[in-house]
Amino acid sequence: MSLPAKVKIVEVGPRDGLQNEKVHVPTNVKIELIRKLADAGLSVIEAGSFVSPKWVPQMADTREVFLSAATSDQVQYPVLVPNLKGLELAIEAGVKEVAGFAAATETFSQKNTNCSIEESLVRQKVVCDEAIKAGLKVRGYISVVLGCPYEGKVDPTVVCDIAKKLFDMGCYEVSMGDTVGVGTPQRTKELFELAARSIPVEKLGGHFHDTYGQAVGNIFASMEVGVSIFDSSIAGLGGCPYSPGATGNVATEDVLYMLDGMGVETGIDMNKLLIAAEYICEHLGRPTYSRAGRAIMSKQRRAA
Repeated sequence: MSLPAKVKIVEVGPRDGLQNEKVHVPTNVKIELIRKLADAGLSVIEAGSFVSPKWVPQMADTREVFLSAATSDQVQYPVLVPNLKGLELAIEAGVKEVAGFAAATETFSQKNTNCSIEESLVRQKVVCDEAIKAGLKVRGYISVVLGCPYEGKVDPTVVCDIAKKLFDMGCYEVSMGDTVGVGTPQRTKELFELAARSIPVEKLGGHFHDTYGQAVGNIFASMEVGVSIFDSSIAGLGGCPYSPGATGNVATEDVLYMLDGMGVETGIDMNKLLIAAEYICEHLGRPTYSRAGRAIMSKQRRAA
């Protein structure tokens, strides 16, 4: 078995992690969080999303956050855009990379974007074309690839068909999201093996929620297929408002602990990452959801 020697972590905490927080997170806190994450060595950090503040009020300050936090030439700061209006706002702010999304089931697509899968792909194609024309890179997300909160099991051939369409329309990476966190390693491996038949495996990414404690195992299973791009969230923050019961994204600290233990290169410093986690958790008024983070910090306190 040959695993990737290097893995790229896409830090989604400042966007996917914070977007559903009920308590308002001040702009300066988001900016400082992104700066601490960059200091820890993360090379890709989602800075926010240009969506309607009516539906996602936590992201209303994305422009200000991006303009103040996106200061390093060594870091990519993508933002999520759901439509042309969002893209226009991103371009005006000077964003260099955007992310769009589709869902793998009709019910989730309707709940999430109020349109069918086909309609969402048509919309995404328009956004993709305009973004690429403006010189931006585009990343694609697919939700509920291993299970849907409304429809249950998801047909992997449908997932792979959507992934191929996103790739063909110009998405340089396609991130496969287990939004509900129901996937298991064997099913995850089979899905990525199927997807890799039509898309270069180096263009595929994994986005796993840890609802059933399977996320790290699913990442390892994906790596066995050759996948080397994974989304994660500082302190395990996040969730999905359209996925009842789904807990947060896999914690960046837990992913890093596994990768460090296998000698896989990431460029991330665990101690600095823990500083970022402690910072945001203090502002949210709750402990980290990361098992590795809790264990390491507890050990450090005892040693001190």
